[in-house]
Amino acid sequence: MGSMAHAADGGVDGIAVSKGAVDGASGQRHWAFQALGHPLPPLLASNSWHVQPLDRFVMARLQEHELQPNPLADRRTLIRRATFDLTGLPPTAMEIEKFLGDPSADSFEKLVDRLLASPAYGERWGRHWLDIARYADTAGDGADYPVREAVKYRDWVIRAFNADQPFDQFVREQIAGDILVDQGSPDQQVRGVTATGFLAVGKRYGYQPSPDYQHLDFADAIDSLGRSLLGLSLGCARCHDHKYDPVTAADYYALYGIFQSTRWAFPGGEEQKRPSAFPPLVSAEEAARLDKAKAAELAPLDEMLADLKRKRSALDGKSIVPPITPAADLADRLKKLDAEIATAAKLRATEAAKEAYPVAYGVSEDKPVNARIQLRGEPGKLGDEVPRRFLEILGGDPVPASATGSGRLELATWLTRPTNPLTPRVFVNRVWQWHFGQGLVTTPSDFGLRGEPPSHPELLDWLASEFIASGWSVKALHRLILRSQTYQRASDDDAANFERDPANRWLWRHARQPLDAESIRDAMLAVSGRLDRNIPGPHPFPPVETWAFTIHNPFHAVYDSNHRSVYLMQQRNRRNPYLALFDAADPNQSMAQRLPTTTPTQTLYLMNSAFVQQQSQAFARRLLAASVDDAARVRLAFEMAQGRVPEELETGQAISFLSAYRQKLAGMEKPPESERELAWAGLARVLLTGNAFLYVD
Repeated sequence: MGSMAHAADGGVDGIAVSKGAVDGASGQRHWAFQALGHPLPPLLASNSWHVQPLDRFVMARLQEHELQPNPLADRRTLIRRATFDLTGLPPTAMEIEKFLGDPSADSFEKLVDRLLASPAYGERWGRHWLDIARYADTAGDGADYPVREAVKYRDWVIRAFNADQPFDQFVREQIAGDILVDQGSPDQQVRGVTATGFLAVGKRYGYQPSPDYQHLDFADAIDSLGRSLLGLSLGCARCHDHKYDPVTAADYYALYGIFQSTRWAFPGGEEQKRPSAFPPLVSAEEAARLDKAKAAELAPLDEMLADLKRKRSALDGKSIVPPITPAADLADRLKKLDAEIATAAKLRATEAAKEAYPVAYGVSEDKPVNARIQLRGEPGKLGDEVPRRFLEILGGDPVPASATGSGRLELATWLTRPTNPLTPRVFVNRVWQWHFGQGLVTTPSDFGLRGEPPSHPELLDWLASEFIASGWSVKALHRLILRSQTYQRASDDDAANFERDPANRWLWRHARQPLDAESIRDAMLAVSGRLDRNIPGPHPFPPVETWAFTIHNPFHAVYDSNHRSVYLMQQRNRRNPYLALFDAADPNQSMAQRLPTTTPTQTLYLMNSAFVQQQSQAFARRLLAASVDDAARVRLAFEMAQGRVPEELETGQAISFLSAYRQKLAGMEKPPESERELAWAGLARVLLTGNAFLYVD
């Protein structure tokens, strides 16, 4: 595997991919489809620097390419790196002081354990997974209907990471949680059904289930499942056999049948007003009982509404002939009845919108069917029927004849079986990417023949096998990576290394990384002291009975909050303007990696936005309350915002800046206290918008 390279014809491992689809026998030779091994760490001539097996794999590559690894990062850099990495927040001055004052050999391991135990860990790493899951709080059709229940899946993901739910179980519940817990406890029922939001939160087409559009919903689910869990572009086989990977149209429609045998909730049209269209978070028996009780509650309103409509119809049919009521009196009575009907209908809609029981935005079982191949991907042009099964290249196991459901449970088991080499490789590579900025495979959602081969194939397999051996523990994987010297290296440049390896593919240094959109906002709120660490309630969508969204009148809203950014309302069609500006995930597709940009509009936001001004002012008030000594305040400001102690020259420059700022304000007839706070807010803004704040070394 270590000698893999692209062939001249665009193939990998000597497999030609330029002419038509790849046959299974040829594709089987591709590295990603080979069985997962457990390579032994290489033996090296010098054992002085590397303690962990992980480092031995990396050092072997460095020696091969005549590269010298950077020294380890200093401890201030290390705590800031690890804290942002695992929680998306900056370390506090007190946390930095405590870490620097701990001389024990395992001080960094204790730091990592503390960060992994923080609720902020699940919020940070749950957000990573929500990128993969194409999470949004709206449906994404032309009207972009709000989905009130989507936040339940979001919160389930965060809890799963905080609880270190084994990743294989995490996957199974998202594909078939409703089936797995069918006979479970009420708590298990809630968890399992909610988890299937992974399938449901994709982009919707049309306002309600329709044969004209629903094939697109299935296409979204298949494509997202392939990219997120298998690292394969299965959607390319919708219209014909995959041109570059050993995936056939029959493979695609075999999976299609599984999703066609699944019931999908739709938030648009009339479905929005019928919570029973969403899977209940109670047992089927309890749901039936509560539905019956709800119908009984609505019956008097239905009867009153029907009676008013009958009266209205009777009056409307009368002719205006004496001695019948004159026209003007008749018109008043009709107007009064219309008002009474409108009031009764509104009351009925309000009561009907109240949930009889909690529901999830997930999926449930429907009648099992096999799909037929859609010629050129057109649902009106059908070919042969394809039994439900899984990918031929990975075994192609059929859904057992004894299975009575959709096949999602069998699919979930197949995805996480020990002999499936893709699921663990793909996820381990994602974790590596989220720690280092790029994966060992730099095309994290494409492990196919057009994707890049791994830079360290033996290390990738070793990590994947260790991951499985740990019980699929994500937190154990973090510990394995973070305790390595590969992770702890300084990010400084080295001219000789840079000339040989400018992209740092051989990991001679740690890569300096920009804060993502959520971390910029959350860190500003944290430093200002205004971050609300509680879990917020549902989004304040307008009452459901008032919804009348269409393609001509789509839903749009932005809800301000001081909670962590993972809890912001994520609209699919019209994204949160701040998150879109700073390159947050596009929820219309499974996002393999964010591509950071640097634009003038970002700079203008940091200079002029009300949000940054508010955090700067609150930060200034914290500094003023912390000490009476300006030099001490400056030191604290740098430590809180950038995790470092300013040099003597920087401290002097900061104090000079404050003095000059106050002098400029003096002629504006402001109170001295206001001048002082505004000057410190100016310094705070400089610190919060500088590269030392916006990047992590």
